[in-house]
Amino acid sequence: MRALGHDVLTIQEIGRAGESVPDDEVLATAVADGRAVLTLNRRHFKQLHTKSAAHAGMILCKADNNFAALAARIHLAVLSAGEPAGQMIRVNRPG
Repeated sequence: MRALGHDVLTIQEIGRAGESVPDDEVLATAVADGRAVLTLNRRHFKQLHTKSAAHAGMILCKADNNFAALAARIHLAVLSAGEPAGQMIRVNRPG
């Protein structure tokens, strides 16, 4: 995602890897930082979005081992969606 020009911060980079950070805490941290959340945990984050759209965006993806193709789909979905704030953007595998 960085190679495509996106400002990315991972859970590992903030020193929380392996902590099983609860989804609502991940979202609260992202909201506090004004960052969108990119996740494969579609079901739980969809529920959080349903409770409140007061966030900088949620990008919900289906897992794909072809990381370059997944990154390209995410990039296009974010560009197509415009300003992600308050949006839940879905990124599916083709076919």
